[in-house]
Amino acid sequence: MIKFIFNLLILYFGVFAYASCSEKFDDWLKKFQVKAIKSGISEQVVNEVMSEAKFLPKVIEYDRYQPEFYEDTFTYIKKRTSNRKIKEGLKLFKKEKTVIEAIEKEFQVEKELLLALMGIETNFGKYLGKMDIISSLATLSYDKRRSEFFTEELLILLRLVDKNIIDKDILYGSWAGAFGNFQFMPRTIKNYAIDYNKNQTIELKNIEDSFASAANYLKTIGWKKNHPCFFKIELKNDVPKKYLNSSARNIKNKKQINFLKKYIKNSEDLDIKNNYKAAIIIPDKDIIPGADTLSPAYIVFENYEKILNWNRSLRFALAVCTLKESFENEI
Repeated sequence: MIKFIFNLLILYFGVFAYASCSEKFDDWLKKFQVKAIKSGISEQVVNEVMSEAKFLPKVIEYDRYQPEFYEDTFTYIKKRTSNRKIKEGLKLFKKEKTVIEAIEKEFQVEKELLLALMGIETNFGKYLGKMDIISSLATLSYDKRRSEFFTEELLILLRLVDKNIIDKDILYGSWAGAFGNFQFMPRTIKNYAIDYNKNQTIELKNIEDSFASAANYLKTIGWKKNHPCFFKIELKNDVPKKYLNSSARNIKNKKQINFLKKYIKNSEDLDIKNNYKAAIIIPDKDIIPGADTLSPAYIVFENYEKILNWNRSLRFALAVCTLKESFENEI
């Protein structure tokens, strides 16, 4: 009986909190619409697009419980680089080989990297997301954790609709507001998406536009073809703490590889130029309770940091580069 009453109380207060939050969200939405119109977006577009926006509690739940925040590195990478994933990627490459190789040649971004990113982001287009992006972005804009960032993303998306670059009726994607085969956020669409097949529409759910847009993004931010991404290492106990990076926000104390080798047990196995700049990361330290400080550890290079621009997660970048290497061994 006590348990039953307890569950009823949770349900009651949960419903009450949701109703209260929805009312406050409606007030926020009205203010946001005024702000959007004042920023130069047409009143018609603002009213049409935002009229169905709803507060989505599930989006807040997803935001607080992302796998990058709780899965250890081994588990995270293993899940996203399975043999099944590799087979799916090879199947897609075989089908779209001509266009993918043409994009690789034009943008100087490895096809294996593009396949890896698409594979991890959407399982090669199978999981594009079914969330209403407008409501997702509005919910995250209303939420205090990253309100400024998502408010700007929502304004950018409205401008893209206003300029007829994006069709408002196809805006379904991830809980975070990302869209298409490579899960582009509105800001990324605005800055890097291209109409590769020149049919007057940017279609990020088709192979041509999505692969070219991803390649254009990577090329523009400075990805260097055939340069290394990372190596797994074993650290010596005397490595100074200042050289250990556990946050993806700012990789510090980058040194030439020759300097860092003195702190690495398996340094003789690193087949890499000594003049490359690198940094050491320990991805589990600040995430997994009781994690060993020195293991797992990786030495990472400039290309690795470019993947962090895509998704600011140490594990995500490791998984992408791992899957990329698997494709290199198969293609």
